[in-house]
Amino acid sequence: MKLKLYIGASSPPKTTQMKTGDWGTEWAFVDEEKCNGCGRCVSFCPEPAIEIVEKNGKKVAVVDHDYCKGCWICYTVCPQEAIRMETKEIYKI
Repeated sequence: MKLKLYIGASSPPKTTQMKTGDWGTEWAFVDEEKCNGCGRCVSFCPEPAIEIVEKNGKKVAVVDHDYCKGCWICYTVCPQEAIRMETKEIYKI
């Protein structure tokens, strides 16, 4: 029997049966002008919710809200302060 080990938090298998984006009350959003595409947020994200993509010749982080739990880890580790957290509409008073 072979087992796959996922070292670190950046590459767990993405599941379509259990989207974790509904778990939290907030989501992460990336300011593409501030983001330098360093990937630190991707490395620390406990879900497969962030990826680095190229837009207009620049690498930037993109958040998949189907998987973002709103844990604030990406916000905390971003050296560019390019990530902000916003409360989901259903939780706004």
